Amino acid sequence: MLKGFKDFLLRGNVVDLAVAVVIGTAFVAVVTAFSNGVINPLLAVFGGSNELGLGFQLVADKPATFVAIGPIITAALDFLIIAALLYFILVVPATKAKARWGSTDTPLSDNEVLVQIRDLLAEGRNGTAGGRHES
Repeated sequence: MLKGFKDFLLRGNVVDLAVAVVIGTAFVAVVTAFSNGVINPLLAVFGGSNELGLGFQLVADKPATFVAIGPIITAALDFLIIAALLYFILVVPATKAKARWGSTDTPLSDNEVLVQIRDLLAEGRNGTAGGRHES
């Protein structure tokens, strides 16, 4: 049981996923700090003298009815920044690397796959598939 758990933990996908989550969390913290330090003050310029920020009041003299637009804009900009950086830092280089060093195998056509299946089935009837030998 422990061997199976150890094998599960040491599989490449699990380790890669754990690293990705940790790096992603740190990356979100950096983008959030950027948003709080740069984007929010820029949005506050458009918010006027309202201390609640960029938005509008549904009912006068009731702060609980304030609809804040600033946090929505900040979240959307955070998403766009993270998506753009991940695309240009990870996806584009990975795509270029895969094209350059990727597999040179051409995919099989449907007919070629069917021929291979037919041949494997024929071998299976003759007793040569999977190391089986009929006596």
